[in-house]
Amino acid sequence: MGSCKQDENKLNCPRVPGPIIVGAGPSGLATAACLTKNGVPSIVLEKTNCIASLWQNRTYERLNLHLPKQLCELPLMGFPKNFPKYPSKQLFISYMKSYAETFSIEPRFGQSVQSADFDLVIGLWRVRTQDSEYMSRWLIIATGENAEPVIPEILAIEKFSGTVIHTSAYKSGAYFRQQKVLVIGCGNSGMEVSLDLCNHDATPYMVARNTVHVLPREMFGFSTFGIAMALLKWIPLRLVDKLLLLVAHFFLGNTDRLGLPRPKTGPIELKNSTGKTPVLDVGALSAIKSGKIKVTRGVREITREGAKFVDGKEKEFDSIIFATGYKSNVPSWLKGSDFFTEEGVPRTPFPHSWKGENGLYAVGFTRRGLLGSSSDAIQIARDIAHQWKTTKDTNNTNNTHFILCNSNHSLP
Repeated sequence: MGSCKQDENKLNCPRVPGPIIVGAGPSGLATAACLTKNGVPSIVLEKTNCIASLWQNRTYERLNLHLPKQLCELPLMGFPKNFPKYPSKQLFISYMKSYAETFSIEPRFGQSVQSADFDLVIGLWRVRTQDSEYMSRWLIIATGENAEPVIPEILAIEKFSGTVIHTSAYKSGAYFRQQKVLVIGCGNSGMEVSLDLCNHDATPYMVARNTVHVLPREMFGFSTFGIAMALLKWIPLRLVDKLLLLVAHFFLGNTDRLGLPRPKTGPIELKNSTGKTPVLDVGALSAIKSGKIKVTRGVREITREGAKFVDGKEKEFDSIIFATGYKSNVPSWLKGSDFFTEEGVPRTPFPHSWKGENGLYAVGFTRRGLLGSSSDAIQIARDIAHQWKTTKDTNNTNNTHFILCNSNHSLP
């Protein structure tokens, strides 16, 4: 570790103990809290100016948690007892702020990671932002599966004369009152945005480009997802899927007749293998059945006034909303590691996707929502805490710090 000491002295960089966490969303906050509980300090880098920026800046106003609060709480601190079963966006944000305050988590905001790579010579991770450089024995990636909006290429989209936005910029149907709106995508966001448009006197046409599983949010008064998780402890996954589809047909009917054909693979198996989440219906299906939400097939091309569809029909629209989801941005900045795929998810499947090599960790990439993030955070904190204690016991402090270097320093 002499080279590390020499590198530090040359740059006059201050030492701060602990790992680097990239991302101040629920996953990053949960990991920081668990590390603190285990006596390990950390630094959280966040490219925006707030915690939980996806929730604060890129979600629509009507959004509520799709799962009961007990399945969405973070480690060490549950939701307040007076919160409803399905907390609203505003309540969830208040919970996140209270969580960060409780565990004294103070992210470094405005730190957009440009690159991160493991330096074999000094045995540390180098994490470069637009104005600083950080070094640590441990790097925890908590940017999650929903870091960047996905907007598919559609022929002639640039010709459209109306408004074109992604759901990350959608706030309320009030802005689209009396409009005919093309909603591209039929996942949870597409369904909820379409329903919100209906509630504000707009006419949504929802494009179902692919197959989709639609399940009732609750079955017999219990969370559908909660029932599935409980059943999986006792019976095989494929049998759970069959039971879910049987009950879903009882509650919702045949969705194929509504223009929403189901995949051949069951809902839980499909989510585990591809990350594609089943839609938990909160009222959109009823609006589809009544004709308030029009379901159409794929778009062939966009025109100046609207769209041409694959079935040959053409319609005029005032606005287009892409409800096409998000993707990971890890491949754009993580260098020299093959732990992540080109799609930005860990190559190692769950439940071992949280740990890579050379002190690299990933939290929030399990395709299991906040429940998966909590599990990752607990395991990562325990693993690093063990290393931290072992290193302290041997007085090898040179290997247990990160170095912050301002941009006016040049690294050798």
